[in-house]
Amino acid sequence: MRSPEKPRIVVAMPSPTVHRLCSREEWENARAAGSFEGGDTDRRDGFIHLSSIDQVAETARIYFPKFTNLWILDIDADALGAALRWERSRGGDVFPHCYGPIPVSAVRAARPYARETTR
Repeated sequence: MRSPEKPRIVVAMPSPTVHRLCSREEWENARAAGSFEGGDTDRRDGFIHLSSIDQVAETARIYFPKFTNLWILDIDADALGAALRWERSRGGDVFPHCYGPIPVSAVRAARPYARETTR
């Protein structure tokens, strides 16, 4: 008799756009350099932390609570190629991580981030 198969974890198709929160200064420095290299946490972890659109608000709340000049970068996931990996992270959720610099040409849009407010 065959033993039952273990259930497989199925992850939904990743979004064609991933997102990065950063300061306006970090974005301006990336534009001047031609690529976004990430911040101290990214360098420590060995990859650039990104988010899906559904993860952005929680990421802003947890990691950027006091930022008043926060920007959001909309990044073409396909342009990152094999450097982009979707990996389990906070709370078991699957997050996009980029293992290398993000070329400015991969950024579709950059704009001030408007925090969600709850009343």
